[in-house]
Amino acid sequence: MSNDTSYTAAGTGAFGDYAEATRRSVARSTLNGLMTWLGETGLAAARESAGLQAVIDQHAAAVRDALGDPERGPGAVPLAGYATGVRDALIEAQWQLPPTADIDWSSVEWPALRLIAICSLARAGGYV
Repeated sequence: MSNDTSYTAAGTGAFGDYAEATRRSVARSTLNGLMTWLGETGLAAARESAGLQAVIDQHAAAVRDALGDPERGPGAVPLAGYATGVRDALIEAQWQLPPTADIDWSSVEWPALRLIAICSLARAGGYV
């Protein structure tokens, strides 16, 4: 049996690159889906309301802090993971967002604000 690890190292490197590219692709897909579902409408509403924009900015700052990079903002993979965690918690709690056309943007619930903030960060990071 050979003790040569070059094959394993090369295979792991190529696999690692492929796996990372796949993670980034899945993350962008997740963030694009969130943007289509809620983000576009929520961010458009925020452009019309300074108060709503301020609340979304506060949520975005909390997400940046939670993901450990308050200066530059989170990468696509951690951001999509955070979004998925929020979504899963909301499903478990049986929380449902009304259709975006029916949302009263003057009194948006916390979960929607957090998800819109994730969309804001995704747009700022160039992931959507």
